[in-house]
Amino acid sequence: MPEPLTRNRPIVKGRAALLIIDVQNGTFGPAQAKSKPEFHTLASTRVIPNICRLLEAFRGGALEVIYTVIENLTLDGRDRSLDYKLSDFNFAKGSWESRVVEEIAPQGDEIVLPKTSSSVFNSTTLDYLLRNICIEDIFLVGFLTDQCIDHAVRDGADLGYYMTCVRDACTAETEARHEAALDSFKGYCRTLTTEEVLNLAREAQ
Repeated sequence: MPEPLTRNRPIVKGRAALLIIDVQNGTFGPAQAKSKPEFHTLASTRVIPNICRLLEAFRGGALEVIYTVIENLTLDGRDRSLDYKLSDFNFAKGSWESRVVEEIAPQGDEIVLPKTSSSVFNSTTLDYLLRNICIEDIFLVGFLTDQCIDHAVRDGADLGYYMTCVRDACTAETEARHEAALDSFKGYCRTLTTEEVLNLAREAQ
């Protein structure tokens, strides 16, 4: 008899990836410190420090690290999704706003995918790339829990990936929205803390 399916899986080298969503200058910077102080505090004191810890572990274990950033493929943003046009997400190709924040900047040949909709699976080649790399388990961190993280969890689950949301390495605009999102999509993924993921990384097979 085959082993029963479970989300409580070890990290297997060559099969797991850390996916960092939208932690960039255009979503975390001086403007957000003024307009979204709760978000900025959560991001700066909890999320980014925990992503740094996860990056150290994944890189140290030779595990895959992938970033996605909101970035147009064009300068005028005509390629953006309708929702991004209506929401005025308009980070020009190659702009400062589209760069990953310096504290967690990509290293070496780590993949950075520009996306132009909330779902990374809808507006990038992520699914194609993950299958080429043979990834089965995706560990999600970044912004925002109730928007782009939520989309990635649900879409990734439907596409056949084992999804894990690292609950203290992502956030929404408020803690209440963050917690509500975690509760809403919990049926599609497992939810672990940074420390729990670090323990899995240390024991990677």
